[in-house]
Amino acid sequence: MKLDGIAAFVAIAEAGSISEAARRLRLAKSVVSDRLAQLERQLGARLVHRSTRRLTLTEDGLVFLELASQSLRGLEEAAATLAERRGTLSGPLRLSAPVSLTALHLGPALYPFLRRHPQIDLTIELDDRVVDAQAEGYDGVVRHDPMRDSPLTAWILARSRRVLVASPDYVERNGAPGNLAELEDHRGIFYTHRGIADWRFEVGEKAVQVRGRPGLRVNNGVVMRDAAIAGLGITLLPLFIAGPDIRAGTLRVVDVGAEPEAEFIYVAHPEGRRPSTKLRALADCLREAFGDPPYWEAGL
Repeated sequence: MKLDGIAAFVAIAEAGSISEAARRLRLAKSVVSDRLAQLERQLGARLVHRSTRRLTLTEDGLVFLELASQSLRGLEEAAATLAERRGTLSGPLRLSAPVSLTALHLGPALYPFLRRHPQIDLTIELDDRVVDAQAEGYDGVVRHDPMRDSPLTAWILARSRRVLVASPDYVERNGAPGNLAELEDHRGIFYTHRGIADWRFEVGEKAVQVRGRPGLRVNNGVVMRDAAIAGLGITLLPLFIAGPDIRAGTLRVVDVGAEPEAEFIYVAHPEGRRPSTKLRALADCLREAFGDPPYWEAGL
């Protein structure tokens, strides 16, 4: 059996389609399909049920997938170990990362890493939704969250402060809430993926949720920032987005006497799967680039 045939089958099983597997492998769909067909001939077993609407694994396919996945991971780890012994990092690395964080900070922090390790083939797919790292074939996932229960093993890259902000114009027209109860009466700009339950604050040892009046819901932090600058309401933003505008005076911090729930920027990998040397090196690079406290919080 050829390894490229096994890799094609595992990619098809994880992606749920030949087209998506071809995209992840950066191959033509016909090449991936041919490799699967050749593997099935070599094994003398049908691994995949194909139809025009969906693709499913046969019983033989399910059995073979478990063993094939383990074998591929073992080979990847062996190759990574040899690369580490030689002092080089190489090969593919696939990440999922948030849109705004990547555009503002993650991308620029990674460029020196890629210059130092030109043999790494890095793919970053920008998506703010919660992804299934195992099923979607990601080596790692970069996220900005409170780190509640998750099927991922995470390494913290930086603590991330969030602040309530509004434009000076909004405060002049509507006043500034002085406590959490008054905050409920204000028009809010909310992050779609979290909803109005996102306004959570630490009061003593308790987390208190405040439900503002939704004025705008959007799935991008930079757009939330711009809406706040335009005077459309109060919003809760990380300093890695809001910091420059707070310094410039186009946004004001709204003090309600309580700190927003603690959040972190972290890189995570599927639980039970040994992270590659490349992913560990990338995490170290980002941790160093962001700093402690992170550079975007300087003076705030």
